[in-house]
Amino acid sequence: MTNAVLKAFGLEPEHCQVEQFGSGLINNTLKISNKNENYILQKINVNVFKSPENIAENLKLIDNYLKKSHKNYLFAAPLPTISGEYLVKTPNGDNYRLLPFIKGSHTINSVETKKEAFEAAKQFGKFSRLLNGFDISTLKYTLPDFHNLSLRFSQFEHAVASASAEKKEQAKIEIEQVYSHVQIVNTYNQLINENIMPLRVIHHDTKINNVLFDDNDNGLCVIDLDTIMPGYFFSDVGDMMRTYLSPANEEESDLDKIYIRKNIFDAIKDGYMQEMGDVFTEEEKQYFTWSGELMIYMQAMRFLTDFLNNDVYYGSKYPGHNLVRAKNQLKLLDEYHKFIRSLY
Repeated sequence: MTNAVLKAFGLEPEHCQVEQFGSGLINNTLKISNKNENYILQKINVNVFKSPENIAENLKLIDNYLKKSHKNYLFAAPLPTISGEYLVKTPNGDNYRLLPFIKGSHTINSVETKKEAFEAAKQFGKFSRLLNGFDISTLKYTLPDFHNLSLRFSQFEHAVASASAEKKEQAKIEIEQVYSHVQIVNTYNQLINENIMPLRVIHHDTKINNVLFDDNDNGLCVIDLDTIMPGYFFSDVGDMMRTYLSPANEEESDLDKIYIRKNIFDAIKDGYMQEMGDVFTEEEKQYFTWSGELMIYMQAMRFLTDFLNNDVYYGSKYPGHNLVRAKNQLKLLDEYHKFIRSLY
C-alpha cells in the first residue's frame, strides 16, 4: 500500500528508504529517504480527525496566503500529488499526506532552558501574527469544541453522575477540587458569550516538540499542523504554560516534582509578546496569565472525566492512570496559583 501512495506523489518506491519517525501518538509517521531528498509521510488518524479533507483544505489556504503575504516564512505545508491533490486516499479508507523534511532541524521533547521556551513561544506567536490578516471565516474546524471548557465541564458533570460509587470514592478529593475552581468556567463562559476575545488562527497544540529548532537551538517554524483552526489565544499560550513551566510532565506520579519555573514563565511571555504584543487587544493582554489557569484546569478535568468514564478516551497503562494524571494537573494548577499570587 505504501508503494502506491509514494507513486501518487511522484516518488519511485524502489529508490525510497522507509523508516518509522518520531514519537507522535495520533498519526503514524514515516521518514522517506529518496536519493538526495527526504520527506515525511503521515497516515492521518481518522478516528481523531473525522474529516481529513478539512485539514488539507485549511493548510492549502494558509500556505497560499503565506506565500503571497510572507513569502520568506518557513511553512512546512503538505506537498501535492502528481494530480494536484494534497491527500492520497487508499481503497481501505486510509488517508496519507507528504510533507517536506526540513534539513538541519531537530525537535526536543522537554523544555530544559529559557532559550528553548522563548524560541518556541516566539514561533507560535509569529505564526498567529503573520496570519492576523487572514480571512478566518474560510477555515474549517478540524476538531470541533477541542478547547471548549463549557462542554468539558458538562462532560465532567455527566461523568460524576454516571460513575460507579467505587470510582467516585477513589476520586472524591479530585472531584471536589475541580468543583472548587468552577470560577474558571464562569470566566471562560463570560469571555466567549460576550465576544470579549477575538477569534484568531491558532495552532492549538503548542507542546515543545511541535517546534523545529536549528543546530543553535533557534526556532525555525511550527509543525504538526492538523489542529490549526479558528480559536482564542489562550489555547496556545495556556498550553505552553501547562507543558513548559514544570520540569515534570503530566505523567509524573511524584507530585513533589511539580513546581513552576519563573524563568520559563518569563521566557514564554517575552517570546510570545515579542510577536503578538502589537496585535493583542487590551483584553487579551489582561488575560494572558489566566490562560495558564484555563488550560491546566481543563486538562485536569479531562483526565478525571476519563478516569470516571473507565478510561475510554485516553486509555490507561495501569489501574488509576488517569486519576494520577488528574492529580498531577491539579497539583500543577495549585502551584500555578501560588506562583501568580507571588507576582502581585
